[in-house]
Amino acid sequence: MSGQGAVWSKLTTWLKIALSLGIVVFLLYRAEAKDPATFRRLWTQPKQWDYLLLATAACWTATFLTFVRWLYLVRALDLPLRFREAMRISFLGYLFNLAPMGIVGGDLLKAFLLARQQPGRRAQAAATVVVDRVVGLYILFVVAAVAILAVGFHRSEQTQLRLACQLTLWITLASTAAMAMLFIPGLTQGRLSELLARTPRIGPVLSSLLEAVRLYRQRWMVLLNSCLMSVAVHSFFTLGVFWIACALYEQVLSLQTHFVVMPISASMGVIPLPLGPFEAVLEFLYERAPGPEGPPIMAAGQGLMVALAYRVITVLFAACGVFTYIGSRTEVAEALHQAEAADVLPQPDPAKADPVNR
Repeated sequence: MSGQGAVWSKLTTWLKIALSLGIVVFLLYRAEAKDPATFRRLWTQPKQWDYLLLATAACWTATFLTFVRWLYLVRALDLPLRFREAMRISFLGYLFNLAPMGIVGGDLLKAFLLARQQPGRRAQAAATVVVDRVVGLYILFVVAAVAILAVGFHRSEQTQLRLACQLTLWITLASTAAMAMLFIPGLTQGRLSELLARTPRIGPVLSSLLEAVRLYRQRWMVLLNSCLMSVAVHSFFTLGVFWIACALYEQVLSLQTHFVVMPISASMGVIPLPLGPFEAVLEFLYERAPGPEGPPIMAAGQGLMVALAYRVITVLFAACGVFTYIGSRTEVAEALHQAEAADVLPQPDPAKADPVNR
């Protein structure tokens, strides 16, 4: 990585941190301006610690299931990886996804760490990470769409809430169509795939995605099971956020409402910021989601506090990965060097691709 590139990487990292903190500070200021007693009441009112323990268990279970889902996708391609090693790599990836550590994210780090252990099978290593991320994000929208239709929020009298839910439904529909099209062989190989791979800036990412589809096309049961595991993942996360709200406040949105607001908020994870988008969207939806009697019941700042408590739980889980990082610093440093030099997922080597799925 050139010196200029290193400087740009550090500058980008600090800009992300500054923007994230700016969003959170703005939300805090806005909530305090609307109701000066919001945070004082939160501090003085009794907490339901049993609910916080349940929330922690639910969120940690969901995160652990994402580790298992990735291991399942790895073994589906006949890549030898022990459970303990998969957990180690997953913890490192989780830690790098949570903390802004330069241009290399956790997914990219996982792909390179796995590829280092699988000589000649870099395409398969990259495919496991790509499919894991795509499946998780897609099912996130599916869960939100099902919940929206079940509770009827797409017909809400709250204009902004209605538009947000309708947008989620359209994104789910479009992504479903895109997922179906990816499994048409003519779209993932030949001249079209070569043309997509040469697209400026996003070409390498599209190339990795198309290669992942080619590798998993004949393993549709694996993808189906991964989707079912993702439903469990998002359900546990939603339960966790619901129980956080129960622990902090007497009046809370219903569980079925949380199955709408949590997935929509979590989908903001596609924005490459360590903090901010998730909190902002959850606060936005908390203020507008109707309570049991019809009108909104959550005051300004409550969605933000629930989101920040959720962040604390994720940080506590990531702390477990710090010890893993300390014991793997040399390996991680070498993988980071490779990843920063490539700046994309490990690219497929046609000469070594799986002949069944080429």
